[in-house]
Amino acid sequence: MPPRPRFLPLLAAGLCLVLAACAGDRTDAASASEAAAKAMAVTAAPVGVRRLPRGATVSGAVAPVEEMQLGVELGGLRVTALHVDVGQRVVPGQPLLTLDHRTLDSELAQAEAALREAEAGAALARANLARGQALAKDRFISAGQLDELRAARTQAEARTGTARAARDGAALRRSFADLRAPAAGIVSKRLVQPGQVVGAGSELLRLIRDGRLEWRAELPVATLTSIAPGDRIVLTAPSGARVEGRVRAVSPGVDATTRTGTVYADLPDPQGLAPGAYVEGRIDTGEADAATVPAAAVVLRDGFPTVFVLDAKGRAHAQRVRTGLKVDGEVELLDGPKPGTRVAADGAGFLADGDHVRVVAPSAPGSAVR
Repeated sequence: MPPRPRFLPLLAAGLCLVLAACAGDRTDAASASEAAAKAMAVTAAPVGVRRLPRGATVSGAVAPVEEMQLGVELGGLRVTALHVDVGQRVVPGQPLLTLDHRTLDSELAQAEAALREAEAGAALARANLARGQALAKDRFISAGQLDELRAARTQAEARTGTARAARDGAALRRSFADLRAPAAGIVSKRLVQPGQVVGAGSELLRLIRDGRLEWRAELPVATLTSIAPGDRIVLTAPSGARVEGRVRAVSPGVDATTRTGTVYADLPDPQGLAPGAYVEGRIDTGEADAATVPAAAVVLRDGFPTVFVLDAKGRAHAQRVRTGLKVDGEVELLDGPKPGTRVAADGAGFLADGDHVRVVAPSAPGSAVR
């Protein structure tokens, strides 16, 4: 039987709803298909954890461990000979320069002559006393005369001591005319020329003791406390060579103005580093666990290092990070996603915040993700 007229509107409305739902499904499917077609292909990598060296990278100056300022103890004398030049290695006791010593030689000769005269007088006084003692036994001289002979001997010996001291003083002054190396080292500076009249105590030469150099770096107190004597350092010389050393000492306090302290590191083999050079170095303080991602996962956005975190719906979300060391193709994250979080790796450089992504397998070496 034909349907009753009152049910016809209801059937028509139901048919319209079914047709609308089918059309909506087709639209959603088309939109999903279009989004999938536009999704960027990337590879995914989890934020990993690995052992990385800890330390600090800082620049510092190369300086002598001990630089000796050498001068003479006599003034008003002329330099007659200069035996060394800058850069020359010397040994202990090696003559460095000579002053005009003619006046000093004359004073020394007079002192030696005075000493010989005093020694002769002392010998005569001792002989007189010996004869007097023999005569006193037989009572040929009085006790008073024997006492005078003893006093004469004592005076003569005292004069001999005075003359000997004067001779030693003249010999010492004569030795001052020859400036000798107090230790082995390298001549680093020369401030005198032959013929120059020099003053007592003025700096004439500078010597790097034993040729030892060190690296001095200023560090903030927060970093200074993590460094200890014995830590390894690696410097990069201007020539590109790597120079290794060890921390010898760390200043116990910090400067009240700069709030920094000094690290002193020995350089057993400077490899061409010169005093005064300012070079960058890294101080290794051990190892610790650190979060890392592939280097391709870290890109610059607005001047900041950024990674793209992948969610379960296939979207990439930009997140700024702080980076540290770069080791074996991985970058340390000082601040960023937690270990285990999936981030975009290859292809991350083409992403923007909120982009749809399509995760693909890593490409073969030498090929690019499309």
